[in-house]
Amino acid sequence: MPAIGYQWLAKAYNIDPVHPFAVQSTIGGSRTTVLEHDRRREVYPESYRPAETLKDQLTFALKHEEVHLEFLSRLFRRSAVKQALTAWIQSEPTGTYARRACFLYEWLTGNALDFPGVVRGNYVDALDDKRYLTGTPTNCARWRVRDNLPGNRDFCPIVRRTEVVRQAEAYDVAAKLASLEEDYGVDLIMRSTVWLTVKESRASFLIEREQGQEDRIRRFAAVMEQACGQYDNPFDPSVLTTLQHDILGASALRYGLRKSPVFVGHVAHYQPVVDYIAPHWDVTVAMLGGLSAFLNRTQGQASLLRAAVASFGFVYVHPMADGNGRISRFLINDVLRRDGQVPAPIILPISATITHSTRNRADYDRVLERFSRPLLQRYSQHYRFAESIEAEDGVVFNFHFDAYEDARPAWAYPDLTAHVAYLAQVVDQTLSLEMRDEARFLQANERSRHGIKHVLEAPDADLDVIIRSIRENNNRVSNKLLKRYPLLEKNPALAEKIAGIVQDAFSASAPAERTPKS
Repeated sequence: MPAIGYQWLAKAYNIDPVHPFAVQSTIGGSRTTVLEHDRRREVYPESYRPAETLKDQLTFALKHEEVHLEFLSRLFRRSAVKQALTAWIQSEPTGTYARRACFLYEWLTGNALDFPGVVRGNYVDALDDKRYLTGTPTNCARWRVRDNLPGNRDFCPIVRRTEVVRQAEAYDVAAKLASLEEDYGVDLIMRSTVWLTVKESRASFLIEREQGQEDRIRRFAAVMEQACGQYDNPFDPSVLTTLQHDILGASALRYGLRKSPVFVGHVAHYQPVVDYIAPHWDVTVAMLGGLSAFLNRTQGQASLLRAAVASFGFVYVHPMADGNGRISRFLINDVLRRDGQVPAPIILPISATITHSTRNRADYDRVLERFSRPLLQRYSQHYRFAESIEAEDGVVFNFHFDAYEDARPAWAYPDLTAHVAYLAQVVDQTLSLEMRDEARFLQANERSRHGIKHVLEAPDADLDVIIRSIRENNNRVSNKLLKRYPLLEKNPALAEKIAGIVQDAFSASAPAERTPKS
């Protein structure tokens, strides 16, 4: 079936964007829509076919398809397109789509069209705020367009307001926390925050495959507790360096923004496998500025959307030599706290939810691949491992990539719709399952302590040892525990009673299935 809109333009101007179009339109027999997750295939009858000109096809794309900034950035590099846009606006100086197209051309390229500017006509939005996450609008008098793009030219994410994204916007994190407090009490929730913060830190290191580093885990937990929401601009390079230093400690090889190439990958059969290539180090400061602009321009918008863009946008820029993953997950709680959704000292154990199961971890990898896989497929022939070179920051590297400039629009204009949907799901699991599980455990542990104290005098530390042992031994008193506490060995009835108290306390707190912690 004949392609129209973006697909027609891509073929006509020989453009192959890295990221797929959110909407693909064709001419067919009857009007149909096929949904494929957050993307659509649209079939239109012959009466909808646009004329085979840039003006008509781009009008159709802007009207019926989604804004695709990466593709438009590549399209507007064509000299013939500049001429066509100039002719279009001269023929329709008050046309809504002509003005939007010309505004986007100058916004994306930084170049001016040979046109004096629009002198009349109502202002129109660059993005339809019913269809996209938008920023605080500023008027561009030259085109009589309200610039409500959520970022800047160096980094501007697109989040489409799909049904799932609208649900994420309506999700009330603060109300979920209030429900937890109502069910378990403020004191119990506040007491659980210490463990939850350490749990988040430990899980974040597990994602990086660096578990077992207890001193580093405690250090990152302290950063999470003390630094979330405290900096005016978390993307300021000096702030990022401070966070990195506090997270990694004083023994890291280097700190600050990288001045060398970096890729994310793994080793298979003793050979490096590239999973993701980060942007050139010379553009990371500008891209971080775009992330800062995003936070500024979207103030007051749904916190989950802002947190998702901040976290995943940062990890795709990958500006640091080390610590990018941990900082990216720190940013989730940072945004939620600065937006007033999660009060101090509570930390949502997002990483713990990600690592809760093999399926959860696979979902995390899958959403990262929404961005990384098309990039690697497009540029698989453009990187190599060759001669070693020492970079400005002292890093010796042998990874060489020759398409930084060509790939830049893909890095600068990501569609993070799927990432918002993913984070909303993870946050809901965290509040509905992970944190409730923790609260139930603490509640059951308190009941066990209180019940045992009616029949045995002992400090809480010893009571926790007894409770943990009984839970680990299928609600029975083990021989090891009897030897540790001779009183229990001498009084089997007392030991049996204590085991029953523990079993009853945890049964009353079902469905939690937890083992007490040290």
